[in-house]
Amino acid sequence: MRILQLHLDYIEYRLIKKEIALAEENDKKEERLEELVVLFTSVEENDDEKVAVNAINETKSSLNTLKTNKALIYPFAHLSSKLASPYNALKVLKKMEEYAREVGIEVYRAPFGWNKQFSLRIKGHPLAEQFRVVSSEGGAEEPISKALKAEEKIRSYWNILTLQGELIPVEQFDFSKHKRLEKFSKYEMSKVRAVKGVPPHVALMQRLEIADYEPASDQGNLRWYPKGRLIKSLIEQLVTQKVIEYGAMEVETPIMYDFQHPSLYDYLNRFPARQYVLTSDDKEFFLRFSACFGQFLMAHDTQISYKQLPIRLYELTRYSFRREKSGELTGLRRLRAFTMPDCHALCADMDQVKSEFLRRFQLSMEVLASLGFSKDDYELAIRFTRDFYEKNKDFIVSLLSLFGKPALTEMWDEKFFYFVLKWEFNFVDSLDKASALSTDQIDIENARRYNITYTDEEGEKRFPLILHNSPSGAIERDVYAILEKAYMMQSEGKVPMLPLWLSPVQVRVIPVTEELYTHAQTVAEKIEEKGIRVDLDDRPMTMGKKVRDAEKEWIPYILVVGEKEKKSDILTVRVRGSQGGKLKQMKVEELITEVKNQTDGMPFKPLSLPKKLSKRPKFYG
Repeated sequence: MRILQLHLDYIEYRLIKKEIALAEENDKKEERLEELVVLFTSVEENDDEKVAVNAINETKSSLNTLKTNKALIYPFAHLSSKLASPYNALKVLKKMEEYAREVGIEVYRAPFGWNKQFSLRIKGHPLAEQFRVVSSEGGAEEPISKALKAEEKIRSYWNILTLQGELIPVEQFDFSKHKRLEKFSKYEMSKVRAVKGVPPHVALMQRLEIADYEPASDQGNLRWYPKGRLIKSLIEQLVTQKVIEYGAMEVETPIMYDFQHPSLYDYLNRFPARQYVLTSDDKEFFLRFSACFGQFLMAHDTQISYKQLPIRLYELTRYSFRREKSGELTGLRRLRAFTMPDCHALCADMDQVKSEFLRRFQLSMEVLASLGFSKDDYELAIRFTRDFYEKNKDFIVSLLSLFGKPALTEMWDEKFFYFVLKWEFNFVDSLDKASALSTDQIDIENARRYNITYTDEEGEKRFPLILHNSPSGAIERDVYAILEKAYMMQSEGKVPMLPLWLSPVQVRVIPVTEELYTHAQTVAEKIEEKGIRVDLDDRPMTMGKKVRDAEKEWIPYILVVGEKEKKSDILTVRVRGSQGGKLKQMKVEELITEVKNQTDGMPFKPLSLPKKLSKRPKFYG
C-alpha cells in the first residue's frame, strides 16, 4: 500500500462520474472538510486487512504528532502501477475506515470508483507532506537491519558517571547543577525521536537564506542557498584541515554498494540504520550511510605492517544516506541525505586504541570549539558493554577528566553491535531534543568481517582494531546546532550571531547618500583585498532601513560612510554582539586588523553573491 499523507487547512471534492461498475453509490456529490489529514491511498496487489490495520496504526501515530484526530481516506490509484483488483481494494479501504473508528480517529472516506475533482490547501510546516509504503509486517518496505531491530529491544542500564569515577543511577543523581545533562538524560532514556512542533532553527535557516525544504525531492533532502553553501563549505574545510593535521589520509569512495556483497550484507545487519535501496541490472544496491564500506574495502586491499599502525583514513562523504522515519525529520537536525566527515583508524592492540582514542577525543573538542561551542553547550554520552567497563573503568574515567563534567552512560549486558565502547558529544536544543555531534567507537568485529589484516613483528597476519570517528558529526547538524544556540542566546536577551569566520558577510558598507557610493565602494574594495567578505548596500532607501536590514542578517560589522567619514578617514562601525550594538570609531586598517585577528587560522572563501545588494536576488520570503 502506498499513502501520500497531507496535513490540510481544507479539502473540497466533487464526484464527476463513475469509472467502474463497482463504484459506490453516493447521494452526496460534494464534500468539504477542514483541519484534517488526508490519506491519498493506492491499494496494491497482495494488500490485505493486516496492511489496512498497519496503515491506520502509523496514521494514528502521525496524527498524535500533528495534534489532530481527523482523517479522510481518499482512494487514489495514481501512486502505484501494481494495483489490487477493485473488489480487494474496496475491501481494504473499508477495513481502514472501520479500524480507524475503533482506535478513536474521526474518519471519513471518499467514495470508491469515481472520477473526482478536488482542491485543497496544505499547511506550511515540515511534516505536512509525508509519503510512506506500508506492508503486512508494518512500516515501510525497506531493509531493516538486525541491529536496528535489536536496538528496540535492548535493555539499557542508565547511570551518571562522575569525575571521581562513581557510577550513579540516573534516578539517584543530583542534577541541580547539571540541568542540561538532566534534559539530555531524559531525552535519551525516553528513546522518543519524533519532533512535536517546529524547532526555532527552521525559521532562522529560511530567514537568513541558509537552507530550505525541497518539495521536489525526498523528504529530508534540503536545498542550500549561496550563504548556506558558503557556511557549509567552510565547516567542511575546517574539519578536513583538522583531520589531516591529526595525520589522516584523505580518500574518496563510492556512494552505492552491492546489497549481496558478503562482507557488506553482514555489516548492514550490525549497524542500526535504515537504507535506501535501488535496482540496477537486476541487482540490488544500497546507498551508503557512512564511509565505512569504502574505507574497509580499501583497507582490505592494502598491505599493512605493524610499523605503519595506526593507519588513519578519512573521507568527507557528500553524501551519506539514512532513511530516517518521516516524523523525525525536521529542518537540519535529522536528514536523510547529509555530509559526514568519517575518519577510521586501524590500531594494533587495545593499548594503541586507547592512546588514539584520547587524541581523537581532544580533536573533536577542538573542532567544536572552532564552531563556537564551549563544553557548556553539549553533553557527553558514553556507551559500553558491562564487560568492557569492568576491565577498562580507569580509561573511561580518563575521558571525563578531559571533558571536565559528568557524563550519561548506557551499559549493556552483552554486545549487540560491532563496538564495545562509543562516546558522543550531544547538543540539547530549545525543544529539549538532543542530537549527537562528534562521536568515536571501538570496533572489534569489522577487521575480521572484511578480512583487513596487518603483518606483525613475527611476520604473522593479525586483525587490527578499528576506531570510527566523526570529529564534528554531520555538517548539516552543526549548522542546526549553531542556529539553535543563537536562538537560545536571543531568548536569554543576548544578541544572536554566527561565529565571525562563518558569517557569510563579515562587513557591510552603507553609504549615507548616493553621492558617497563611489567612496563607499573604494572602502569596500580595500577591505575585500585583505581576504574579508564585504558587501555594499547601494539600494535607494533610508540609512535607518539599511542598518536594520543588516542587523536582521546578523552582519558582524556595519560601516556607515558619510561626509565626515570620507573627510576624516575614520569610520563609524557598529559591532554586533557589543553592548547595545556599540558604535566604534576606527580606521579601515584597524578594522581589517581586528577582523583578521579574530579569524586567524580559520578557512576562508569569498562570497559568491553579487557585492552590491541592488544586484542580489532574494531567495526566501
